[in-house]
Amino acid sequence: MTPPTGLPRVTGGHRAVEGAAAVDGAGGAASPLRRATDVVVGMADLRFSTTSGERLITYALGSCLGIAIHDPVAGIAGLLHVMLPESAIDAAKAASTPAMFVDTGVPLLFKESYKLGARKERIVVKVAGGASSASSEEADQFQIGKRNILALRKLLWRNNVILHAHHMGGFQSSRTLSLVVGSGRTIVRTNGTDHEL
Repeated sequence: MTPPTGLPRVTGGHRAVEGAAAVDGAGGAASPLRRATDVVVGMADLRFSTTSGERLITYALGSCLGIAIHDPVAGIAGLLHVMLPESAIDAAKAASTPAMFVDTGVPLLFKESYKLGARKERIVVKVAGGASSASSEEADQFQIGKRNILALRKLLWRNNVILHAHHMGGFQSSRTLSLVVGSGRTIVRTNGTDHEL
């Protein structure tokens, strides 16, 4: 049985990507002889893994945020793909799909990671996304990306959580965020270029 959208899942069902180069669990170089085991995190979705050979990955981070957490001691990784800053706009949607919103998805990300054995003081947080959908700030009527970033920063600050690295903002940018479970290595791909966080 597949859990309803928005509920956290510890990976068990995953797919191997044919021809993809794997990154070893120690954070070493990619090997074309091995295949990465990717666990894809969709929009308004949240996934966890404790399998060191897996890689959590999410695509199409425009104004959305990808929030990656890793506890190196417990070997737990989580990845959340949020779309909007505040759940107050649709309480029913927030109840059924809490991963859609920063204010409901981020607390869920942390609470579920604690249940798996992560500890707040060890968690490394890295974020990508939050771009403007327009070519300038003035042209971006709703400023969803900017509002997502502000909501996240406020939430982390209120809860004494350090943001260790980020690749956020910009204009008309789409990013892919990946997190290797074993090493915590976090890569952002934008415009065909990889950036390690």
